[in-house]
Amino acid sequence: MVAAASVVVAVGTAAGMLTALGGEDPGGAGAGHPRVTHSVRLDALPVSPSPSVSAVSSRSASPSVSPSPTVGKPTSAPSPKRNSTKREPRSTDAATRLYRHPDSQVLDWVRAHPGDPRRDVIASRIAGHPAAVWFADHTPATITSRVRAVTAAGAAQGRVPVLVPYAIPDRDCGGHSEGGAPDLDAYDAWIDRFAAGLGSGEVIVVLEPDSVAQSECLTAGERADRFASLARAGRVMKDADPAARVYYDAGHSGWHAPAKQAGWLKQAGAALADSSDGVFSNVSNFHATADEVAYDRAVLDALGGPASLGAVIDTSRNGNGAPADGEWCDPDGRSLGRAPTLTTGMGRVDAYLWVKLPGESDGCRGEPGTFTPSYAYDLAR
Repeated sequence: MVAAASVVVAVGTAAGMLTALGGEDPGGAGAGHPRVTHSVRLDALPVSPSPSVSAVSSRSASPSVSPSPTVGKPTSAPSPKRNSTKREPRSTDAATRLYRHPDSQVLDWVRAHPGDPRRDVIASRIAGHPAAVWFADHTPATITSRVRAVTAAGAAQGRVPVLVPYAIPDRDCGGHSEGGAPDLDAYDAWIDRFAAGLGSGEVIVVLEPDSVAQSECLTAGERADRFASLARAGRVMKDADPAARVYYDAGHSGWHAPAKQAGWLKQAGAALADSSDGVFSNVSNFHATADEVAYDRAVLDALGGPASLGAVIDTSRNGNGAPADGEWCDPDGRSLGRAPTLTTGMGRVDAYLWVKLPGESDGCRGEPGTFTPSYAYDLAR
């Protein structure tokens, strides 16, 4: 992918996410960066809810090729100006916590390396936090049961899962994360089955990273068809589970101008309450939280729609902001960002999430989408 776009890499069938600790340097500028994420192996997940997992320390043992983050996104667009807003963050039960799936590459590594000197840092600062679960393969026969396994497990614990459907046709415009459903009819049917697994509890859906921001690779007609399917996807999921919160792809603060991104988002249904709860940004990228907050508010202002629309931001690797040189592939000097939370204290910002799993390589420190302990340790220490 070029520096102007961000692409998600899907290596495997699904990826789980982790939470991150730490602050970030609000001055970090950045360029678009590819991203990779693997994490949870949803093909192996049981249909029944997984039992609650004990603390990691007590257990032994985008573009990329895994189901998770996105790849570098354009950075040629001017940085949006910070937008003030009088809207307050939507109320959230302080006792509600995000769901941490018990299966992921980082947890596998922690359990298998009890004597590694990096283990405690990685276990406490990465593996111990909640992260998203990616569904990046087109498997109509099993997608409902796999989604249900995650949502039922979250409901049993009273926690909120974060799900990432990542199967749009022409995914990643033929880049590292190419793939997805064979066509939009197949995708629409896959979404119907995905929605059937949501249940009735609260769940956050990060709908198709890069599907809107990276759509310039499509013809005008193809783009209109994709946006119609995305709008339909949001409606189907919210009809299936009224408690579901669906967020649409806003790219990131180093990519498209807010007005341009908002124009596309409106066509994709992101301004309609029956299909959308707002936008997401910075998936698998590195841009500082302060820059993303300003950008997302500008996008929401340009988007219009109900005052309830908000934004969620991927803070998994943005603790030091984006590299000044625009490097997107496992760049040096990055760190974990803000811990995942549903209570940000910021108007119109609904959550900070770990959508990209920290430590899963973009393809430079390790194979794309695979957990790389040296990279994880550098991010966490």
